[in-house]
Amino acid sequence: MTDTPQLDHPWLIAVWPGMGHVALSAGYYLMSKLGMVQFAELTAGELFDVDAVVVKDGLVQKPHRPRSRLFAWKAPPGGRDVIVFIGESQPQLGKLAFCERLIDFARDQGVERLFTFAAMATEMQPGSEARVFAAATQQSLLDAAVPLNVHILDDGHVGGLNGVLLAAAAEKGMPGFCLLGEMPHIFMQLLYPKASLAVLRVFLSMAKIDLDLAELAQHSEQTEHRLGQIVAEMHRRLEPEPDPSEETTSEETTGEEWKLASKISPEDEQRINSLFEIAGQDRSLAFELKSELDRLGLFESYEDRFLDLFKKPE
Repeated sequence: MTDTPQLDHPWLIAVWPGMGHVALSAGYYLMSKLGMVQFAELTAGELFDVDAVVVKDGLVQKPHRPRSRLFAWKAPPGGRDVIVFIGESQPQLGKLAFCERLIDFARDQGVERLFTFAAMATEMQPGSEARVFAAATQQSLLDAAVPLNVHILDDGHVGGLNGVLLAAAAEKGMPGFCLLGEMPHIFMQLLYPKASLAVLRVFLSMAKIDLDLAELAQHSEQTEHRLGQIVAEMHRRLEPEPDPSEETTSEETTGEEWKLASKISPEDEQRINSLFEIAGQDRSLAFELKSELDRLGLFESYEDRFLDLFKKPE
């Protein structure tokens, strides 16, 4: 842990990987554009098991346990201080214990309100506006959200730590919100920045933070265009599936596909390294780097290096 910043009743946002990377994209965008700095890491290695290992050139690598890091932004006088918690993964066991530990840490930092971001998959189609749904620990919080065009989640459940953390907060008397961005259920496994954008707009309105969302909006429009093309292609393909017996495969082809999928071109690698250098000099440009890593499907491989950009300078 580095020096703890002097924060004034901050709000804490906790995000983990999930559908559409809705929460992570929103959290990383805030970190990038606000110039946040890492100030703490929550250790809970005993709650994470290891169920697979990485092999490089035939050698088994040491096990990697998911990390849970916290980043802070000190607002100008009169503004709202913010902490973002980034969890690489959710623990398989001890979810409530993990959440209670995070709540206790948040209380030590003087956190006034807690937020989780998540996705809500519906029948919406690409091109439609992404709605924001909310669940909260207090009725007064919901009442304050309604004027922001937020839809109350009347019934249902919030899975994983996005919900458990709020339950732990309610038990410990800390106000909490879950903001869920709407996304098409047919694209649950794909990035959907439009939902991240919708969630961030609501949060920024609540926190009264003025932040330029143009880059995220552009990323959303580009993604929306690609998804629209996918939907159009799906509608065109009405003929039956080809007979699997007519398809041919070979071990050589499969092996080569794996080999190609595991590597990137020298041009892409050079571009990534250049973007890391640029983002290291100006963290507000880090989201462009993340967008490129997402496009190449490489963010998970570079996540530690990406988060190191937000470490406090020695």
